[in-house]
Amino acid sequence: MRIVQTVFGVFHHFELARQLHRRGHLQRIYSTWPWARLKREGLPHEVVETFPWIHTPEFLMQRFGIHHPWVLDQISYANALSFDEWTLRRTRTAETPDAVIAISGSSLKTGREVQSRGGLLICDRGSSHQRYQETIVSEEYQRWNVDRPVTDIRDILREEKIYAASDAITVPSSFAARSFIEMGLPADKLHVIPYGVRLEKFTRTGEPPTDRFEVLFAGSVTLRKGVPYLLEAFAKLRHPAKRLRLAGPLHPDMKTVLDRLPQHQVEFLGPLPQEQLAHLMSTSHIMVLPSIEEGLALVQGQALACGCPVLCSTNTGGEDLFTSGVEGFVVPVRDIEALTDRMQRLADDPALQSKMSEAALRRVRLLGGWDDYGDRWEYLLKHLVANKTANEVTPHTPPPTK
Repeated sequence: MRIVQTVFGVFHHFELARQLHRRGHLQRIYSTWPWARLKREGLPHEVVETFPWIHTPEFLMQRFGIHHPWVLDQISYANALSFDEWTLRRTRTAETPDAVIAISGSSLKTGREVQSRGGLLICDRGSSHQRYQETIVSEEYQRWNVDRPVTDIRDILREEKIYAASDAITVPSSFAARSFIEMGLPADKLHVIPYGVRLEKFTRTGEPPTDRFEVLFAGSVTLRKGVPYLLEAFAKLRHPAKRLRLAGPLHPDMKTVLDRLPQHQVEFLGPLPQEQLAHLMSTSHIMVLPSIEEGLALVQGQALACGCPVLCSTNTGGEDLFTSGVEGFVVPVRDIEALTDRMQRLADDPALQSKMSEAALRRVRLLGGWDDYGDRWEYLLKHLVANKTANEVTPHTPPPTK
């Protein structure tokens, strides 16, 4: 098979690209980040092409704290359109791939070009349906009186065009798949392929302390991640020596509501390198991820690999990684009482915490790493390509004469 990928930046697509390249399927991966950043991903330069001219300035603006929503929306949308035109030109002069795997928001024109020449367009969406995401996060902004847009409407409309045009849509969790079905997409167009975990980087490197109760949050500190509910739930947790540590960047939407939330015995650590994050996971009694919406948080599998039980919401994809009540807990979104109750159970019962920790280590061995992710993708691609070939022949074959 000949496979092309298009991605904004990196995300999980370079994990997939390494898998496809190792199997001899990767024709090219196009990215909006410069080669100076992408060369660390371990792919030969000849299979990587870059269009960094718009995305790099956008990234630098955010890096230096320039978060003007309107300006960033214009740059982001211009990046999506320009990247699509750029990959379209390259596709027209290259050998037609069997499929283009496009991160959602990319390759509307490029995908149609590949389809017109007999290939497939596969939209790879890392979160829930774009309009579903817009709706639920907008509700969250209204709850907290945050006056800022969630998504540029042009992005929503473009994504929906890509969903409609695609031959298949891949998502990382059952929750994400349900959001598409809820928004009217046919179930047979959706394929769930959970992300892998780099088990060599996330292993247990220590034990939680016995004289205090450590709670960890890992990810962007934002309303979308349900951080206010965690702070309120943690404040209700009864323990003489408790601590909540939040590892991740502080999003602008949280800055306007943080002063209204309890922060006693809470530490904001900012972004951390993976080695330090793995140690925090190993030495925490539980990692809590009460997200309002996301496709499949990688930190959940990472925490399990470090022997840290996970407490997550139903909208994180956690149900695809572990069993509630065994390796952790899955609770409804925005349920402060449920969050407090599950943390309290572990705080009151060290034996239960230890049991869940050992179960997490056993479970993560069954999840598989990125090799398993690559196997699932290879199986799906072969299935889709074979079906397309069969459908191109079968409808035009006349019925046997009697």
